[in-house]
Parts: sequence; C-alpha cells; structure tokens
Amino acid sequence: MGETRQRARQVGRGSTDTSEAVATTVQVRCTGHVRSEVGTGRLEYRFEGRTLRAFLDAFFVEYDVRDMLIADTEAEATTRGWAPPLDELPGAYAKNPEGEQTRRYARVVVNGTFNEHLDGLDTELTDGDRVALVYPFIYCC
Repeated sequence: MGETRQRARQVGRGSTDTSEAVATTVQVRCTGHVRSEVGTGRLEYRFEGRTLRAFLDAFFVEYDVRDMLIADTEAEATTRGWAPPLDELPGAYAKNPEGEQTRRYARVVVNGTFNEHLDGLDTELTDGDRVALVYPFIYCC
C-alpha cells in the first residue's frame, strides 16, 4: 500500500535502490555467452522493483551471468590498444561510474539504447520494456 522498501543492491559496490514494492515484467534478450549460460535468447522476466539495478540484482540471483557483464574495476571495463583514452576523443561520451560499468565487449541495453546513455543502473523500467544482455558485444577473428 505505497510502502517503500530499501534494500542493499549488489550490482554496484555499496549502492542502494529505493523502489516501491512493485513488480515489473520486461522482455529479456540474451546474446553470445549470456545466451548460452541462460539457456535461451528470449524470455519474459518479472522482478520486484522498477529500475535496471533492481532487474539486474534479481536476474543475477537466478542466472549466474554477473561476471560476464559487470566490471568491478576500471581495468575490467577498459579495452586496450585500439582506441585512444576518452579524454582524447572529440565530442562527449557517456560512461557509468566505476563498479557500475559493463565489462569490455559487454553491454546492457534498454529499448535499444546502451544504459550509459540513459540513467545507468538507475534507468527506470516499465512493463514491456526490452532489456538486452549482450556479451560479446563485438566479435573478431
């Protein structure tokens, strides 16, 4: 009845997500190694909460794919050797804070947009949204 529950979340170190006790149902698309681990490329997933953070927390409890997608350190999120550092590139580039970034070659996509171009893990989800868990993001050789 409008009661708000606060629970510690495990996606980002020390982060919390305060959400009303509501359930949200999203369409999940998995590619590459995530698809192999989950066992399907498409599924409907219902979780308590309304943010991407709440979705990922619940999903990672059921499916052990967190380490494929989430980088705990900047080094795990950074690709070496083929692109200059972000501060040397022209234009503006969005990046999630350390501990909430995806691993190199992995992405979390909400309705076709990388989560770092939205509100990161605080992106609000509504029933029917599409969440893609993509690893590898690119394939070479």
